[in-house]
Amino acid sequence: MSVAEPAGSGKKKRRGFEARPGFHVVGHRLALDPNASALQALASHCGAARVAYNWAVRHVLASWSQRAAEETYGVPEAERVPWRSWSLPSLRKAFNEAKHTDPFLREWWAENSKEAYNTGLANAAAAFDNYAKSRRGERKGARMGRPRFKSKRKARLACKFTTGTIRLDDRRHIVLPRLGRIRLHEDVQPLVDPIAEGGTRILSVTVRFERGRWFAVLQTEERQTIAPANRPGTAVGIDLGVKTLLVMADSAGEVREVANPKHYDQALTQLRKASRTVSRRRGPDRRTGQAPSRRWEKANAVRNRVHHRVANLRENHLHQATAHIPAEYGTVVVEDLNVKGMVRNRRLSRRISDAAFGELRRQLTYKTQRHGGRLIVADRWMPSSKTCSRCGVVKAKLPLSVRVFECDACGLVLDRDANAGHNLTALAAANRKTGTGVAGDPGPALVVVPKPRGAKQKTRTARTRKGTGTRAAGATPHQGTETRDRRQDTRREQLALW
Repeated sequence: MSVAEPAGSGKKKRRGFEARPGFHVVGHRLALDPNASALQALASHCGAARVAYNWAVRHVLASWSQRAAEETYGVPEAERVPWRSWSLPSLRKAFNEAKHTDPFLREWWAENSKEAYNTGLANAAAAFDNYAKSRRGERKGARMGRPRFKSKRKARLACKFTTGTIRLDDRRHIVLPRLGRIRLHEDVQPLVDPIAEGGTRILSVTVRFERGRWFAVLQTEERQTIAPANRPGTAVGIDLGVKTLLVMADSAGEVREVANPKHYDQALTQLRKASRTVSRRRGPDRRTGQAPSRRWEKANAVRNRVHHRVANLRENHLHQATAHIPAEYGTVVVEDLNVKGMVRNRRLSRRISDAAFGELRRQLTYKTQRHGGRLIVADRWMPSSKTCSRCGVVKAKLPLSVRVFECDACGLVLDRDANAGHNLTALAAANRKTGTGVAGDPGPALVVVPKPRGAKQKTRTARTRKGTGTRAAGATPHQGTETRDRRQDTRREQLALW
């Protein structure tokens, strides 16, 4: 039987933090080198956050289960147990009462900072809010289910500190509430000086365990400074790919490439060997309650180190590849790729995931804003690879196996990725009439360019069912398929590249 559930917590949402005029919020991730006592304290705080989250989920869902049982007994709506609010103040009040009476909590809750429990309660409140918005259709993406309990083995270790003693003690240490002084892995003097001068202040610190080590993520409010691009009047179009990660074609006619190092493919031999070793050990089994052996944990740690190294190398390469682009060009044009649909191709999914197209676009977005430029996102259905960058004729078909673009109208012969880059660069000139300038204009930094032509987004009509229609059973109709080249209408403002 379906049970009615509350549409929301009934509390008015508060506005989020807004930086002061002339300031912006920046995150800094600092690696930690904690000693044995600090390691134990960090794990304890993160475990307390997980316990508080599970307590909040159990606290709210208990009223839902009770109301469902009362509905089956025929209890009237007015006499049923009231809904429990999942707003953060309500959860805090209920948890502060329970920590003194619950036998499980009152034994050890005083060992950790209150910020640890507040982290779990805040995450639970956000989870219920997202679930309610998903039920009301106010949240994008797939439908969400009810918040579930976090497993001790699988839950990500994280704890957020917003109040108390939070400071950088010196260039190699950070001080956190109840955790005390923890050594940093690297020198942070460039961050200590702005804090001492008053141009930067720490808003919060989140400690988390990822990729085999502990990190402290500082959220700071810093004075906004814009380093203008070296060529503010030049635009660049970026075509993403698997074989070549970036193909950049600027408005001056220069074409440059950034190779894809394929870190995951290079580590496949090590991963296969490490995975075979793990499979030969006695691992955990949730069905029987079997605990993993020490040899399995050691072998699994070796395999995880390989994954962590691949992730670190990928992240470092992406930062190096995207750092110089906004610093040089005032306008950056990128594609809006359907990465979620692309990874469904089992032949290319591993390499597409290794290329990290989504992370590339995320880095280009905030780095372009940092340099006062603008980022133009082309429409997902723009035929950038099939359009001739000289005359504007669009090819009917251009398979992925064809790596060289040959125009039948003007005779242009060019690499298909470079041709796509030139077409993306042309969007910057066509978009100047919208009023958003280049490099520091007060207009929006992110511009989404709609599809330049009015054709349908479907590339072909749907398949007919077997045994229906006048065509042969199982045949594919081609009435809606393009069979000849056409001229792109918006190419009249093509840049003088050739």
